[in-house]
Amino acid sequence: MIKRPLWLAAAPVIFLLLWSAGFGIAKLGLQHAEPLTLLALRYTCVLALLLPLALIIRPPMPKTKRAWADIAITGFLIQVVYFGLCYIAFKAGVSAGGVAIIVCLQPILVALAAPYTVGEATSRLGWIGLALGLAGAAIAILSRSSLQAENPWGILLAFGGLLGITSGTLYEKRFGTHQHPITANLIQYATGAIFTLPAAYLTEGMAVHWSPAFLLILGYLVIGNSILAISLLLAMIRVGEVARVSALFYLVPALSALFAWPLLGEAMPPLAWAGMALAGLGVALVSRKPAAKP
Repeated sequence: MIKRPLWLAAAPVIFLLLWSAGFGIAKLGLQHAEPLTLLALRYTCVLALLLPLALIIRPPMPKTKRAWADIAITGFLIQVVYFGLCYIAFKAGVSAGGVAIIVCLQPILVALAAPYTVGEATSRLGWIGLALGLAGAAIAILSRSSLQAENPWGILLAFGGLLGITSGTLYEKRFGTHQHPITANLIQYATGAIFTLPAAYLTEGMAVHWSPAFLLILGYLVIGNSILAISLLLAMIRVGEVARVSALFYLVPALSALFAWPLLGEAMPPLAWAGMALAGLGVALVSRKPAAKP
């Protein structure tokens, strides 16, 4: 039996913390810049950090045009479709809780599509875990009265973001290849910048209200969300069943609410803690590996 490296064993926890905090921090960032402008700036900063490293380390590049295209397509689905539409949904007036509830439908969509797209079936215990995770996430969000009169256009955008992250997860599992993290991130964030920079320039004017607080926000989005969290997500998708990895998203709404408490002053009621515990149980069931046959 091959023992997993320590970083991979810790990856789910680190990913969840980095990803969940990003919701509240992104909303803070939108007080300083428009959505596509914030994303374009974020992706440009990532490239500015990674390019010098690539010149020094000289990581191997993809060997075929198809490999280049596969990495770029995954980057487009996650960086442009998912993040872009979710950020615009926030700006349209959809609450963080509303977006979180929609995005946490991802594990169900992945479990439904995985048998046909990547050949992975979900067990009966896995389906029970998925149902518990969905119920727990919904309880955590509903207990905070997050479902309000949302902007219908924003809700539609959030569902588009859900399709983006679901498609990106499935595409990476089916077509993704093991690449050096710097190589994969360079291609994916270059793809994100190629699409968001002209869109931000043409539709938003790219005005930014610079301040020390915004620099801290941008730093987190660049290093925490863009480099560390995405690298961990792609690594987990490649080495684990895609439905199990996606089930981690059930914990995101509750953890996002927890981070929003100090960041945005949104309190966590007791029922939200119960929902988070139920979602955790669901993820544990989905993540449980079947016993080895004798």
